[in-house]
Amino acid sequence: MGAVHVHEFMSLDGVIDAPTWTFDYGFDPEMGETIGGFTQRSRGILLGRTTYEMFEPAWSTRTAEDDPGAPFFNDTTKYVVSGTLETATWRNSKIVGPYDAEALRALKDEVDGDLYISGSRTLVRAMLDDGLIDELHLFVYPLTLGSGPRLFPDGAAPHKLSLAATRSYANGVVYLGYRPQA
Repeated sequence: MGAVHVHEFMSLDGVIDAPTWTFDYGFDPEMGETIGGFTQRSRGILLGRTTYEMFEPAWSTRTAEDDPGAPFFNDTTKYVVSGTLETATWRNSKIVGPYDAEALRALKDEVDGDLYISGSRTLVRAMLDDGLIDELHLFVYPLTLGSGPRLFPDGAAPHKLSLAATRSYANGVVYLGYRPQA
């Protein structure tokens, strides 16, 4: 049985919207090493519909020469959680249907390795509530956005987490790795 690793880019005030606001900070190569640490163990990518529809045009045509992460995103099986998406056009993609905690538990058991999630806030929130997330990897950028979707919105169920790892980068980003407490 593999673990589920969530990766989010987040503003200091918790916004996790499409991270175009990260561009001003550049991408520190050491951040890539950190992300590579959990993607290299992953044998599947789990995505919600919205993130899948954002990632497919952004990643499907990239090569390793364009971005070292391209082979992972293009060659790894992508499992899309959606009750509305009928056709997956990105290679190695499978639609698993609407959110079902038991179906995702079974998928977690079936995949020979870890599952990786990036973005997909609705999916991540539900999986956190159902105890299906093993590690939460947050890359916190040194800016506030004031408004936008947050990983933990007002009224969200409380979660206790244990700090598992930290790292800071030259571009001002701080990495916080958490594991849910039992």
